[in-house]
Amino acid sequence: NILDTPGHQDFSEDTYRALAAADNAVMLLDAAKGLEPQTRKLFEVARMRGLPLFTFANKMDRPALSPYELMDQIEAEFGLETYPCLWPIGDGDRFKGVLDRMDNVVHLFDRGDRKSKAEVEQVPMGDLETLKARIDDDELYEKLIEDQELLEELISPLDMDRVMEGQQSPLFFGSAMTNFGVQLFLDKFLDMGTKPAPRLARRMEEGPKGKKAKAQESADDDEPNDLILPEHEEFTGFVFKTQANLDPKHRDRLAYIRVVSGKFEKGMKVGHSRSKHGKKYNLAQAQTLFGSDRESVEVAYPGDVIGINNPGAFAIGDTLYTGTDKVAFPGIPSFSPEVFAYIRSPNPSSFKSFRKGIDQLLAEGAVQSLRQRNDDGGGPLILAAVGQLQFEVVQARLRSEYNVESDLEPIGYDLARWVDGGWDAVDKADADGKLFNIMIVQDRWQRPVLLFRNEWKAASLQEEEKYLELKPWSRPPAFE
Repeated sequence: NILDTPGHQDFSEDTYRALAAADNAVMLLDAAKGLEPQTRKLFEVARMRGLPLFTFANKMDRPALSPYELMDQIEAEFGLETYPCLWPIGDGDRFKGVLDRMDNVVHLFDRGDRKSKAEVEQVPMGDLETLKARIDDDELYEKLIEDQELLEELISPLDMDRVMEGQQSPLFFGSAMTNFGVQLFLDKFLDMGTKPAPRLARRMEEGPKGKKAKAQESADDDEPNDLILPEHEEFTGFVFKTQANLDPKHRDRLAYIRVVSGKFEKGMKVGHSRSKHGKKYNLAQAQTLFGSDRESVEVAYPGDVIGINNPGAFAIGDTLYTGTDKVAFPGIPSFSPEVFAYIRSPNPSSFKSFRKGIDQLLAEGAVQSLRQRNDDGGGPLILAAVGQLQFEVVQARLRSEYNVESDLEPIGYDLARWVDGGWDAVDKADADGKLFNIMIVQDRWQRPVLLFRNEWKAASLQEEEKYLELKPWSRPPAFE
């Protein structure tokens, strides 16, 4: 399964959710631009998740930076050593192909039609006479010979243990537009990438009448207490993405599940980490998606990603499982938003459609929602997002998918902090006059959140009032 993530930095939270389901990450670079802000964000998220990182330098069919310069950028910015598995021969109009350093074979391509697969010729690196004739460019040929010798002398050998630990990144070059180098990369990636890994989870035993029995450690502790292996016989999986209106004619909703253990079978009944014990959901249909294409799935195994019909109960971070014990994988965190705005429906007659659209878009994680303290749902809704573009997407989808307009009223705050110390800590700080010019709100789980106008104020409060236990992110509760 390949999960494509948004490139725009305003959607970095979507990237994190996709990486929560991944076992390996691919950092895609524009060979002409090098590292960009969204590339840095991807690296931060991949490192946070502890994923092996593979690097693909794309657009070699255009004028590009030197491969050495790209390697230097990665090491200087991330402290990450690279090992070139594929080495480019030229760039732009003179891009001839790549040297596969692992097999010591040169792959030369004919540009041909961009809509069709490039014609490829393989020449062993040792056949210098044929190689020179096929490259048909003395300067590029001499540089290839020089680069091969230089890389062998200066670059540390590929060490897959270091790759798995995130200390070294296999590096590839190619051009997706000319359809060259991509298949070579995918073949290497399949051989080198890590297999589906065990995942920590919280297991909760259930009493015979459905009441929670004592857990292995503590009944009210959401910390993981078990390691779920892919070989575990019971099915487990977690929701990392939801999406509404894939087919606007049917108003369908899908939940994307990463299978962790056991075997998914069409028609199986599963428990749900946030539902009452004993309640089961029938997974009557499942599908895989590739772009706009869908294909029905009968069975799926650990590492697979499937889309199931969402009855409205499944949210991002939820766990589905079989067996008698309730299981919950750690929830997928929500990170501190940086823009905030009230959202309202300007037309009272369309409020029902407005409410439905907002609820479904919030369930997708397109944006986060906040409310004033003690607001049970009747007050104004606050949208919170990483970037302004997310607001624009929400408004556009409300208009196109639900046929409703919306008004946004920006709020002048720049970041949020969750208060792990709870409402008592908030009340103490407020009574002591420590929350002046700070907005007190609650998230969807009724947990306290403070909105700040600048980073300095948040850092000062965190340093002075440690009992608040301020955090720049939050996880949903494992069980309800």
